[in-house]
Amino acid sequence: MAKILLTGGAGYLGSTLCQHLLRLNHRVVVLDNFMFGQNSLAHLCNDPNLEIVNGDVRSKDIIKKLLKTSDIIIPLAALVGAPLCAKDPVGATSTNRDAIFTMLEILGKDQIVLMPTTNSAYGSGDENNYCTEESPLNPISLYAKEKVEVEKRLLEHPNAVSFRLATVFGMSPRMRIDLLVNDFTYRAVNDRFIVLFESKFKRNYIHVIDVTRAFIHAIDNFAIMKGEIFNVGLSDANVSKAELCERIKLQLPEFTYIDAPVGKDPDQRNYIVSNKKIEKTGYQTKYSLDAGIAELIKGYAGIKNSKYGNI
Repeated sequence: MAKILLTGGAGYLGSTLCQHLLRLNHRVVVLDNFMFGQNSLAHLCNDPNLEIVNGDVRSKDIIKKLLKTSDIIIPLAALVGAPLCAKDPVGATSTNRDAIFTMLEILGKDQIVLMPTTNSAYGSGDENNYCTEESPLNPISLYAKEKVEVEKRLLEHPNAVSFRLATVFGMSPRMRIDLLVNDFTYRAVNDRFIVLFESKFKRNYIHVIDVTRAFIHAIDNFAIMKGEIFNVGLSDANVSKAELCERIKLQLPEFTYIDAPVGKDPDQRNYIVSNKKIEKTGYQTKYSLDAGIAELIKGYAGIKNSKYGNI
């Protein structure tokens, strides 16, 4: 089995992926600065194949040391999403772009890199809002623009794969309620209503476990996937915000929503994404959007985002 360096391995995606890699008997080294105070790897600490390094991915000395013994690198450490990057643009650039460039400079040509990027770089797609991996990119936010820069540099490495991820949803040991499906479902469970903006804008979605399965699929099928870009999403889940609310309402009938001009998507994501390319390699998703909503409703029975509230 491989020795895998997983940066950001205590995060929303990383903590889920780490668990699945360990189940497959890979040796996993997690590098994370635990900036959110999370305890998302506690249940895995009894596994002798797990090593945890509390450190910053921007430290060249740390990265250089950890890369020496790694077969596969999955760099998840990032300030994720347009709002967080806009709030801390210096931290975003140094983490999301510069740290990756440094890593790529140090990497040996035989080491494998599996990198998540984003399909938000498509902007609004073509005249039909349809996007394949060959579609022109139109990144708007700092987050999307730097992901495009990183992907270009990444593919100069001889053993790399880029995954343009759809909007991720589902429960995770390091939960994120701010992701769109997670957020809407949380509001439906707790508030019973939501005010939408740009309600007809469509985007693609993917369960967090299906994202981990895409990385594992690439490890198992690397020979046919290396050097390529793949969209990773649910092919039957190119839905608008209003359509998503209707899907939630099927499981929570008391949920209501209204449309109002109260905001704007910083990436102007409005597209239908094709995932046919990765499906042709044998990859298939396992978790539907409806199953994910049911999972979130169950999970939110024990989660209350009431840090600044008194009820």
